[in-house]
Amino acid sequence: MRFRGVVAGALTVSIAATAAGGAARAAERGNPVRDAVTTLVTRGGFPAAVAYHRDGDRVSRYAAGVADVRTGEPARAGQRWRIASNTKGFVAVVVLQLAAEGRLSLDAPVAVPGVPAVTPRQLLGHTSGIHDPADAELFAPYFAGDRGYVYTPDEVIRMALRKPPSAPGRYEYSNTGYLVLGKLVEAVTGHDVRREVAARVLRPLGLVHTSFPLTSPRLTGPHLHGYDLARVDWTTISPSYDWTAGAMVSTVDDLATFHRALFAGRLLPPELQAQLIGQGLGVEKVELPCGRTVWGGTGAGPGYVSVSVTDGRRQLTLVATVFDVKADAEHRPPLPSRAGAPLVAAFC
Repeated sequence: MRFRGVVAGALTVSIAATAAGGAARAAERGNPVRDAVTTLVTRGGFPAAVAYHRDGDRVSRYAAGVADVRTGEPARAGQRWRIASNTKGFVAVVVLQLAAEGRLSLDAPVAVPGVPAVTPRQLLGHTSGIHDPADAELFAPYFAGDRGYVYTPDEVIRMALRKPPSAPGRYEYSNTGYLVLGKLVEAVTGHDVRREVAARVLRPLGLVHTSFPLTSPRLTGPHLHGYDLARVDWTTISPSYDWTAGAMVSTVDDLATFHRALFAGRLLPPELQAQLIGQGLGVEKVELPCGRTVWGGTGAGPGYVSVSVTDGRRQLTLVATVFDVKADAEHRPPLPSRAGAPLVAAFC
């Protein structure tokens, strides 16, 4: 999930504050990206930060801080974490591939019961007018201590549709829209959407450390723990509320591999590749203060904030382990500052 655009907003503020001198100072110390990642921990308030950085064919990985504040286990680049709204890029690829196969039309109203007449193109580009449930309502079971509470996608969609949708056409970020797309994929293919993601993206790209949990609240294997601003551990939580909007788990290497393949045109035919970028269908554009533009995705959910972007030659995938969903629901800043500093170091 990405909460009310807070990821992009926080990154923009942090980038602007960093651009004036932080990247230059880091460069004087020798490795600007490594130093910016380390600063997220030493001065930024994050327990851990992990990054994958590519410049041409040269790849570096950086990890700072601890994966678990209770045990002191060091953060490592191969540890898994909840990628939140970066999930949307995977789902968008499946929808666009089905369109390329003639199995659905991007401009025909979706046939999902109870959902108004909106199209896959509008859902992909966040112009459907479908709102999200209020964060306080959606997260109420988890705030009350039931971290294993399971929603069905239909329940979340019904919660969202209690508020009548706006007229389609205006950009309004909608996680619910991506739940509708998940229902559409299952209706068109007759398969669990996770099977389609695995068959069309994960296995072809060899993303063996990426998974798509449905209800289980626990992360297994080596993983980063995620926290709120008070360092309460939010690693254990059912991802069911987020489903095709943000339930996937990955590593920085796997997510970087996905975005490199996507923007290199390996997953979509040229016509749909052009629409993916030109219309922002499942991907995001980030404008940097140095005048550069990067493409990819961002994500925020309980305990984690992330960004995975590229300009073609260079690439950065970064996760930091604080995102406070209760603060966000109460319209307070949900994460520490400096989250955008590595972006400046990597691209400016």
